[in-house]
Amino acid sequence: MPDIKKIGIITSGGDAGGLNAVIKGVAREAYAHGIESVIIPNGYAGLYNLIDMDKVVELNAERVSRIEASLAGSEAGHSRVKISKIADPDTYGRIRKGLEKFRVDALVISGGDDTGSVVVDLGSRGIPCVHVPKTMDLDLQTYSVGGDSAINRIAVMVRDLKTTGMSHNRIMVVEVFGRYVGHTAFRGGVGAEADCILIPEIPVDFDVVYDHIKATYFARVERSDVKAGTYMMVVAEGIKTAGGDLLYDESAGPDAFGHRKLAGAGKYVRQQIEKRMKADPEVKEFMKRTGMYAPGVYEVPEVREITPSHLVRSGQTSAYDVNFGYRAGAAAVLLLLGGKTGNTVVDVSGKKVSYIPTSDAIKRREVDVSEIALFESLGICFGRRAQDYEFESLETKGVIERHL
Repeated sequence: MPDIKKIGIITSGGDAGGLNAVIKGVAREAYAHGIESVIIPNGYAGLYNLIDMDKVVELNAERVSRIEASLAGSEAGHSRVKISKIADPDTYGRIRKGLEKFRVDALVISGGDDTGSVVVDLGSRGIPCVHVPKTMDLDLQTYSVGGDSAINRIAVMVRDLKTTGMSHNRIMVVEVFGRYVGHTAFRGGVGAEADCILIPEIPVDFDVVYDHIKATYFARVERSDVKAGTYMMVVAEGIKTAGGDLLYDESAGPDAFGHRKLAGAGKYVRQQIEKRMKADPEVKEFMKRTGMYAPGVYEVPEVREITPSHLVRSGQTSAYDVNFGYRAGAAAVLLLLGGKTGNTVVDVSGKKVSYIPTSDAIKRREVDVSEIALFESLGICFGRRAQDYEFESLETKGVIERHL
């Protein structure tokens, strides 16, 4: 067993629900083994500047008790800094000296794929690290703290927006985070009973979307005794244009990891719907039949885009993420004590602590589109012609073990 007397905790990348539970899980499990734990603040920027700090926060019983596991965000702070890109030839020397200054023997680092790539980098240079997966995007090869909280936030917000949509008979387009994958849009949209969910993994045919709007939204309004209805769309920020291009914020440059800011998916979807409505003579007749038509003023239904942005990663942490955060934080300490550095915590189940190499964990995981047809059979549009769900087998063996 490695001789570890003090662990440094770093959270990096984007904030998310469950990180405070990770911090408390690390601190309390370390304490149970007679090991000190300290916060290295401000992510990898803090790690680089550790040598210049006068002190670090020790996570003793009193300090840990002041951390609320149920709050999103991180008590340790964040930064989007790639260590290898710091313009200092002695970057890694400074890091080692900082760790030596505070007698930190190993690191527990929680973050997503970019954070994980730095974990691999630090490990290759002899700095012992264990990675706790964190990303609301859910694009790592394992469940990551923050995902469930974001999905629940999206579902609640979209459900709440139905009231304003109903009041004005609007088509509501909600653009949500997720970068290049559609996990949060998919699961959050299903949780909100959205009518249409657009994700990067499925190229969007806007003619199909428009046909679904007419069949669903028009009928919904006409069935209503007060002629009221809404149509809810959840759109992942990483969907592509008809030409296959991602929608970027041209005013923002790339971050330290080379990612350009995605923006404008909701606006693009709104414009595609409005263009088709204005060119469709049946829309005018629908507006007249439902008593909404006002010549020259109100001739087509309103389409509104909403971008909740960072609200989906703020506020409260879901109970699931608190549970997972505690388990993953504690498991990270056990991996360090077992000499399993360079790995990412997968989960704790009974007496089994699961982990995989961090280099494998950070490979992108996309939505399994083979499942989409099941939800299409339930009436949700995914921007393509609905397909039949073809299951390969009906299982009994191993199902209980796999899902509990």
